Amino acid sequence: MEVQEIEKLINDALTLDELQVKFDGSQCSVVAVADMFGDLSRVKRQQVVFATLADAIKDGSIHAVTVKTFTKAQWQRDKLFNM
Repeated sequence: MEVQEIEKLINDALTLDELQVKFDGSQCSVVAVADMFGDLSRVKRQQVVFATLADAIKDGSIHAVTVKTFTKAQWQRDKLFNM
């Protein structure tokens, strides 16, 4: 599976302000930014993103997924502190 395929799966299901995907052949790292995450707990945020990748995880195309989610304000603050 390619990064572009993973991005398409996520973008087709969710309306995000920013999406970053890194994939090394089995492990996938996702950063998703959208204000819709503001009303959700951390676990629910991750579940929303995981759900978009469920088939790829189930068929073994993706073995492990790390998900970080942010609202736009949280993302701006995170970028300032982690430059």
